[in-house]
Amino acid sequence: MHADAAALSADATPTERRPTRLISIGFLLLRSSTAAGAFAMGLVQLLVFARVLAPDRFSIYIIVGGISYSLWLCDLGLAKVLFVQLRAARLAGKTDRQAASQASAVILFYVLLAVAGSLACFAIMVSRPSFSIFDATDFALYFLYVATNLAWFALRSISISVDEYLFYEKLELGRRTMNIATMLAMLVGLPFTAFLVVSNVLWIALLAAATAKLLRHGALALPARGFARELADFFRSHKKAITRSGTSALSDLFTYMFPYYVVPVAFGLGAPVIILEATFRIFRGASMIYIAACDLAVPGQTRALAARDASRLVRTTLLAAALCFIPAAFACGLLIFAAQPLFMFLLRSAATVPPPVATILIVLLLASLVHMVSQSLLLHTGYFREIARIGIVVAVAMIAATALAVMAKFDIVGFLAVYAGVYAAGAICYSVAALRGPIHLAHQGTGTAAPREQSAISGRFLPEHQSPALSASEPGPFKAQSTPGNLPS
Repeated sequence: MHADAAALSADATPTERRPTRLISIGFLLLRSSTAAGAFAMGLVQLLVFARVLAPDRFSIYIIVGGISYSLWLCDLGLAKVLFVQLRAARLAGKTDRQAASQASAVILFYVLLAVAGSLACFAIMVSRPSFSIFDATDFALYFLYVATNLAWFALRSISISVDEYLFYEKLELGRRTMNIATMLAMLVGLPFTAFLVVSNVLWIALLAAATAKLLRHGALALPARGFARELADFFRSHKKAITRSGTSALSDLFTYMFPYYVVPVAFGLGAPVIILEATFRIFRGASMIYIAACDLAVPGQTRALAARDASRLVRTTLLAAALCFIPAAFACGLLIFAAQPLFMFLLRSAATVPPPVATILIVLLLASLVHMVSQSLLLHTGYFREIARIGIVVAVAMIAATALAVMAKFDIVGFLAVYAGVYAAGAICYSVAALRGPIHLAHQGTGTAAPREQSAISGRFLPEHQSPALSASEPGPFKAQSTPGNLPS
């Protein structure tokens, strides 16, 4: 029920090659900076919006942002499919014109999706008598500002596939810095509409710069047969891969975005929505930092599994957990000793966060650590079906628990407690799957053949994020000592 771990390396025996670094220093610094920048930007946005917007208007922007993030339902793992295609061509020293044309079609599809969503948002808001045409324009611009992340994420995967990860991370760091600066400028008089206009103009400049770079490297190309035909061919030729890779992605998205639909309906606008946003800004921001830390362990984990070295696999995974625990410990300590001053600083008078929320948030942060470390190991060793099954179970449990919470007339604190309980149970399931899956497989010894599941993306017995052509001498952010196939998505 998973990829053949033995196929992770075409030649898993140690070589005489001198060990290389696990990750390039430049990429490490940039990746750390962008992960920290994402977390900081979320908190800064919370702080600024709470001061420049009325509570009810602030809560509406939170909902609009949540709905725009739901456009990720249309991703379905397409970026992973593009990565594998383009990466294989890159490592073979070739240019896959068809894959490049399809990549361009997917990016354009995402951009048009964001534009269409923003126009729909404008139409809905302008039809409501409580909003003027200027209000509706602001909501539409904010929707576009958030939704464009979908195209930007796909460009990240394409950039990594052709070894332009440093260029992308530099653009990402510049974007985060500029966004934070314009947000803070609102505290000294910059109009909210001006912030939205500047942010979307920045998106246009960044998308143009990244697209131009990738066109020069052959990772993007003008669709020779037209946008619609290239997109249709892409979906048709990769239908199975999209179904498989999309299942786990959709279940994760559901887990994170589901509360943004429930809370305003069950508990109303204003304080409940703002409390949810404050909780999830910290929760999701910490998860992004965990993901960055787990990326560093991927090469060692895949090498250890290919060599059936269980002790090394466990040590590498524990190292990833230790790296995640550093920011987790800091955040938990802050919540234990200074939660109320922290929330008061972020939200001022927009909402008062009840003290029990700090305890719930600590549970979420620790559960997220277990979840991300375990899921990263499962993902990069090919256990896609297990991830999808757990994700579906968690989604169903989340719906059932929410229904019970609403029928029991829980308040926002009760709902968050129920959510944290289901999420923590899901994290435990992921950790058990990691123990029974790749870690147990590594204990079986070198001579034991592993069950195999053919990758629907690559057509090989490999995880979707890996290519048999990767080698230890390959330049890139993730460098192996002897085992190929270490770039994450």
